[in-house]
Order: sequence, then C-alpha cells, then structure tokens
Amino acid sequence: MDHTENRRRFSRIAFTAQTEIHQDGNRGSCELLDLSLKGLLASKPEQMQINPENTCQIIITLADEAMIRMHAKLTREDVALDGQSHLGFSCEEIDVDSISHLRRLVELNLGDPEASNRELFELIAMRSNEKNNNVDPDDKEPL
Repeated sequence: MDHTENRRRFSRIAFTAQTEIHQDGNRGSCELLDLSLKGLLASKPEQMQINPENTCQIIITLADEAMIRMHAKLTREDVALDGQSHLGFSCEEIDVDSISHLRRLVELNLGDPEASNRELFELIAMRSNEKNNNVDPDDKEPL
C-alpha cells in the first residue's frame, strides 16, 4: 500500500497547537499543520536536522494541559509555496491517553463519532497486519 492510499484512509484535520519534536537529544518547536490517527504534518523546526532513520518523540500540547505524545518517524519533507519546509510524520507508537485525546479531536472535527471509530479500527487492523507480517531474518518466524 502506498503513502497516498494511507492518506485517504485517515481523515486529516487542520489543527494548531504548541508542538515539540525531540530526537537524539535535540529539541525543536514547530507549528502543527494537521493531524490524523496515522500521523501529522508540521513545519520544520528551525536549527534542527531530523534523521529519518531514527524515531522522534512528538509532544502536542492541548488546552487544559492535556498532551498528545507519540513516537513517530519522518516519512517526507516537502517545500510549500511560501518556501517553508513541511515535515510528514507517521505515528509508530502512542499511549492510551494520547490516542484517546487524538481520537476525540478527530471525532469533534469530523462531526461523526462512527467515522472516527472506523478509522481507529482500521488503524488497529493495519498495525496488527504489520506486526503479523514482520519476520526476523535470522529465524524466519513472525515477530
């Protein structure tokens, strides 16, 4: 499945919030542009190089001190018409509280609780298939 097909499966919502990216001991603040249950798009933090081989911790601060924390990998970097770099991240790991906040944001912005439930179940099924298809090259057994 290609990246474009994934993008269509998960609704992206425009949302702005204070966002930080942490990787390899470095930290950068950036502008969150949109997010979905699968990942997010953000502006590139100034003075920070992101290694696409390593996972980042992304912290999105919501109202009332609630936060969405996820481990994500850089999947793409685009340059917008205004010349600013935008970074696309795919969520690799997220805790229960964070996915609950994220699901609620998607639900409120879609205006359809069933749509957000379908997307959540699709994400769970996709992650389950990814785990079942991973094979350790040394023993050829599923991980």
